[in-house]
Amino acid sequence: MAEMTRTTTEASATASPWPRLGLRPLALVVMALIWAGAFMLSLALGSVRIPLDQVLTILIGGEPMRTTWTTIVNDFRLPKALTATLAGAALGVSGLQMQTLFRNPLADPFVLGVSSGASLGVALVVLSVGAANNTLLAVAGLLGNLSLVAAASLGAGAVLVLVLVLARRVQSSVTLLILGLMIGYLTSAIVSLLLYFSIAERIQAYIAWSFGSFGGVTWTQMRVLAPTIGLGLLLALMLTKALNALLLGEAYARSMGLDIRRARVGIVASGAVLAGTVTAFCGPIAFLGIAIPHLCRAVFRSADHRVLIPACALVGATAALLADLAAQAPGTSVVLPLNAITALIGAPVVVWIILRRGVGRGAFGV
Repeated sequence: MAEMTRTTTEASATASPWPRLGLRPLALVVMALIWAGAFMLSLALGSVRIPLDQVLTILIGGEPMRTTWTTIVNDFRLPKALTATLAGAALGVSGLQMQTLFRNPLADPFVLGVSSGASLGVALVVLSVGAANNTLLAVAGLLGNLSLVAAASLGAGAVLVLVLVLARRVQSSVTLLILGLMIGYLTSAIVSLLLYFSIAERIQAYIAWSFGSFGGVTWTQMRVLAPTIGLGLLLALMLTKALNALLLGEAYARSMGLDIRRARVGIVASGAVLAGTVTAFCGPIAFLGIAIPHLCRAVFRSADHRVLIPACALVGATAALLADLAAQAPGTSVVLPLNAITALIGAPVVVWIILRRGVGRGAFGV
């Protein structure tokens, strides 16, 4: 019997494209190299093409052939590429956490209403500015993106606090999922009413924000964006054991000694901080949070979060960079809506994974 068990285990390992201790670390290294290539392309390509060797010269502090290239890279493309990297990693990891917590392959970072809360904050600014006098309108125009970021942060934070309170009171993750959806519907309804009474100029500003963009984050805002996302990713890594325990259900995790309520609060806090921060600074970025975890599970054939968390961070960052690069339409002055590009990338991936592996068994690799 022992020999049969060992033979079966060896055969299973051989059949898997990623042996337990073999190619997975190598695959992560390959993904890191792909991310680095996408990062360099995002610095080189755009309405103005800059040779890669000149990009490297600028990054190490040298003088390029044209001085304007330094301004383009340092002031515009580099912060945008860093923002895309951080946002993609945050959305990929938070999507993985939400899908594991709710055991729902269609859960995403905004399932708890964080995106809707951020949208509500922005809509409140839109209505207040639209209904105010010309002086306030001029001040809001000067504040520009900063006022939208502050409003979105407050809205997302308010929903986060509400969700954390609910997470301590309810016993079931499914119940929490339903409550999060109801919060999202409620805030979306309020947003619709606010926009109905707003003026055309302010509605246009809101719509522009809702398209999503990685290009609006300045170096000053990066001092807030980067540490906050870093904190959320660190918390996700600390919750790896809890996430693995939850793969087989809350009853099993409880039998293993896991404090379900405490773990749920930690996972909700990490996911909401990651998604809320991205929404506040970049707008509601769709589909990455759903698609990236499925893609990583398909590639690695694993449900182990020790593998999936770094994989989702790397693949999410790469996908965000490529989506932003496609939205920029290199060689032209056209800038496409980022959410349209992420939907074109994310929706086919989700459909392919679901049809190939099935929603039930294959979605979580268990």
